[in-house]
Amino acid sequence: MKRLLILLAALPLLANAAERIITLGGDVTEIVYALDAQSQLVARDSTSTWPAASQSLPDVGYLRQLNAEGILSLRPTLVLASSQAQPSLVLQKVEDSKVKVVNVPGGYDAAAMDNKVQVIADALGKQTQGEALRKTLHDDMTKIPARPLNKRVLFILSHGGSGALVAGQQTAADGAIRLAGLQNAMQGFDHYRTMSQEGVIASEPDLVVISADGLKGMGGEASLWKLPGLAQTPAGRNKQVLVIDDMALLGFGPRTPQALMALRQKAEQTH
Repeated sequence: MKRLLILLAALPLLANAAERIITLGGDVTEIVYALDAQSQLVARDSTSTWPAASQSLPDVGYLRQLNAEGILSLRPTLVLASSQAQPSLVLQKVEDSKVKVVNVPGGYDAAAMDNKVQVIADALGKQTQGEALRKTLHDDMTKIPARPLNKRVLFILSHGGSGALVAGQQTAADGAIRLAGLQNAMQGFDHYRTMSQEGVIASEPDLVVISADGLKGMGGEASLWKLPGLAQTPAGRNKQVLVIDDMALLGFGPRTPQALMALRQKAEQTH
């Protein structure tokens, strides 16, 4: 009887002999699902919310505030980590515990998407599926009109009560705007900056882009147009806003080409 219990206890280990994977980064998780490797997932980070099925997995927390013990308690054999999770002493600790950590490269262009898929597919031994996904993404990207459009886009990052920020250069938002053949209304600075009335008015955006969560957090569209200077811009006067899923547009993952196409089409319709 004792021997039988020992054998039964070992069954889950044998069944999962392939890999026990933890993904860190919404883009990384989406690619694992797109490669049809989700059966090997044992956990994900809190930025991984799509596809919806991923939300039923254990959550190891925000990818910049990880806990080595929490990760190791899930007995992973492989951790796929977004560049957003680096540099990380926690991941170093995980690696020191003989768990393989694969760093997935970042970047804000078409090559970045391609690289991510290749690195993840190689780590999972799914090169054939990886090639197919890379081709699909490449084909989807070629459908986005390459001709530059003289439209200025203002991306607003809002997380509830902490005030709104606007995206400058060296950001995922800037990369997405340029890939759609549009102009970032904010020029002359890198990363994010607090919104100022003078800066917003001077930037003359034709279109405002904000995440669904960000818009909800500030109380809806009526609150958006009350942000400093926004009502005095072409976008404000014409109420031109595109509400996005931020991981789709800014994650540079499988859903990004469609999100870029939606951005381009919205910009083409602005007056």
